[in-house]
Amino acid sequence: MNFYNNLVSFRLPLAVFIALTVLISSCTKDQEIVESPDTETYSANYLLDYYDLVCEVTKSTPGFFPPQAARAYGYISIANYESVRHGIEGAVSLQDQLNGFSNYSLPQPDVKVRYNWAIASNAAVSKMMVSMYDKKLKPGDKLKIEDMETSNYNELAAKEEADVIARSVAFGKSVADAVYEYSKTDGGHESYLDPFQQPYIIPTGPHCWLPTGAVTTPLAPKWGNNRPFMEINIEQSKVAMPIAYSETAGSEFYNEALATYNQVKNNTTEQIEIAKYWSDDPFSTCTPAGHTFNILTQILFEEKATLAKASVGYVRMGIAENDAFIACWKGKYEHMLLRPVTYIRKYIDPAFSTLLNTPPFPAYTSGHSTEMGAGARILSALFTKGDGNFQFTDYSQLRYGFYARSFSNFDVMAEECANSRLYGGIHYPMDNSKGLQLGRAIGDNVNKRLIWPLFVR
Repeated sequence: MNFYNNLVSFRLPLAVFIALTVLISSCTKDQEIVESPDTETYSANYLLDYYDLVCEVTKSTPGFFPPQAARAYGYISIANYESVRHGIEGAVSLQDQLNGFSNYSLPQPDVKVRYNWAIASNAAVSKMMVSMYDKKLKPGDKLKIEDMETSNYNELAAKEEADVIARSVAFGKSVADAVYEYSKTDGGHESYLDPFQQPYIIPTGPHCWLPTGAVTTPLAPKWGNNRPFMEINIEQSKVAMPIAYSETAGSEFYNEALATYNQVKNNTTEQIEIAKYWSDDPFSTCTPAGHTFNILTQILFEEKATLAKASVGYVRMGIAENDAFIACWKGKYEHMLLRPVTYIRKYIDPAFSTLLNTPPFPAYTSGHSTEMGAGARILSALFTKGDGNFQFTDYSQLRYGFYARSFSNFDVMAEECANSRLYGGIHYPMDNSKGLQLGRAIGDNVNKRLIWPLFVR
């Protein structure tokens, strides 16, 4: 409008003014921006099915212990988000927000043509899944991914124009390629081939971790050196030192071990059920991160979430879960604290047995508590309003033979998950409380320090 006013103020001859107007109009039409349908207009149901399949593939793929699983969920979620975020009002790329991502070129859609963001997402998620599980992906699982992609494609493309379909598929796959290149440099690339990261020399000392079972090497001792998505999650989310180690009866550390001992000896029937419910052992389930993602998937389905809401929810959870395991593992191997079963058998009761099998890595802090502390913060930001309560029932463990469990809000759920590790006898109380603290700080960082669309802030 200002341009036309300036032309009039120069009092150009009418014929010249008309000619310029036609020329400007012609150029505008040649470069017209074509509006693709908003991501908000698509159902998220096909994407929810993908995350159910991610759980299934994680459970069956060798080498995908909890840290490796959280990493896979994270990158798959980033690829999906970047494939649809151009259709979300107020959405900003993560390229300049995540650590090291700006070093990689992300494809950009052509604003002069139309895209189907659901078709782009379908292509991106399928390709990213195959890339992340790659060399250990079982043929049957790869076929399931391909079949899901084809089924989704047929449904999503049924009433779409051929050129839009081809363009959207190409865009989604190119996004997946770019995100996969980014993933290769974080320190965890193909870590499933060597999840115990040997060689590694186990530190020695009275407080130091010792093997508690048949596995004599600790899991992923170098995982804390991986590149996080958000550097602040490592630099500013560190927990305090654990209680000073002591073998003296009545000391603060001794009492931590004694609390674990007494808890296991006096577990109620419900506490035993809770310990097993949240155990989420790798290769029997899709790991703790998978359980948290399953809860997110269930609630997105119940809320009839659109593709936009689901994509933002998944990527926030993926960033938080990945960084939670890096931060937790960094602390584990800095403190190298022995497990309760080792201490209790030596200084309290040599016949002590835990309810759950003790995993092969140091105690402080609890991985379950850290990841669920982060996950609960993401879930709260996505779904709670007003008083912070959100009544829900977790049905995700029915597939493993457990009864459903109900909660009044996500903080209550996180507390139960953390306490489950005490009931199981595999953590000191401080492992769980400090793990929750660490995870909550990471979840808050993801929610508040990254730019998210207004409709899910």
